[in-house]
Amino acid sequence: MTPKRPTIVPLEVWEQAPEPVQVVMGAMVEYYEQRIATLEAEVRELTARLNQNSQNSSKPPSSDGPHVKRKPPKPSSGRKAGGQPGHAPHQRALVPIEKVDTVVTCKPVQCRRCGGHLTGSDPEPLRQQVVDLPPVQPHLTEYQLHRLRCAGCGITTCGELPPGVQPTCYGPRLASIVALCTGGYRMSKRMVVGFCREILGIELSVGEIGQIGVPGARGRKCTVSNLPKNMSFSTSAKQLKKS
Repeated sequence: MTPKRPTIVPLEVWEQAPEPVQVVMGAMVEYYEQRIATLEAEVRELTARLNQNSQNSSKPPSSDGPHVKRKPPKPSSGRKAGGQPGHAPHQRALVPIEKVDTVVTCKPVQCRRCGGHLTGSDPEPLRQQVVDLPPVQPHLTEYQLHRLRCAGCGITTCGELPPGVQPTCYGPRLASIVALCTGGYRMSKRMVVGFCREILGIELSVGEIGQIGVPGARGRKCTVSNLPKNMSFSTSAKQLKKS
């Protein structure tokens, strides 16, 4: 196979060279072309870094050298800060009245000028909607699994949890919120403990946060047959085993 002549090698020189020399020349030219392209890319990158300053990058102004010229400040427009007269208002849209949970009627009792008694209703009252969260109250469910003895054969049979109920100390909603805090919002375990205590009203330990966050295992299994009467959400797996 005849080697391909590089474009930088003259045709008359290429034809006078033996075939082994042509192979070596082609390989050397290809190697140095790739090497030159790599070096040129590095030079461009380094040049771009040298040209960076606080105006075209995230570098602080204190890193600018004396050669960097600061842009002069924009002249004041003379207008006050904030919304200008005549601009389109940006307000929160009112929720339809049929979707409102509670409606409080606020009627004046007396005239603001003469103090006379007022009656009737305004067909188009001013509406102000306030959105808020209901008080968070933990919902604790206890499943009592009765163990009954058969009168015929004498063997005991224990009741089973309802379908969909996992043998853990944490419900699916609590486990989902903990997983969202630790995974989605990158909160530390101690921050999640404080969130559950202050916002949800549920006492959890740092170890329990780690157990709930394990994929496929929402907390340690509780010993449902021998639960202590004063068990709370902060009861650890070791305490359950001892009780």
